[in-house]
Amino acid sequence: MKFIQKLILPLLIIVIIYLIYSFYFADKGLGSFSDFDTNNTANKDIKVRVVLEKAINEDQQNGTASFYAIDKNGTEVLVQAPSPLPKNIRSLNEITLKGHLHPDHFHAVEVQTE
Repeated sequence: MKFIQKLILPLLIIVIIYLIYSFYFADKGLGSFSDFDTNNTANKDIKVRVVLEKAINEDQQNGTASFYAIDKNGTEVLVQAPSPLPKNIRSLNEITLKGHLHPDHFHAVEVQTE
């Protein structure tokens, strides 16, 4: 009986550490544009894939760039971001956008590569 009591506390600690890791630190994969409200202009992060089949346009004079991104649900959205974009954006599988969703596009204030 004493042996079982000595095992309960360490097992409980391990379970708590695992739960904290899985909820806060584990990679959650791609995000979803449906989590954004088009009436809210608060900037949030979302992890997406760049649609390489469509053009990535950069306008150096105006400091803007546009490209298409796809989320975990397969929703394809036009992204408008500040230029210049990271050089390796065409070779990455996933990128992180910080911004907010409009009815017709996603306005990114920052494009991050991992």
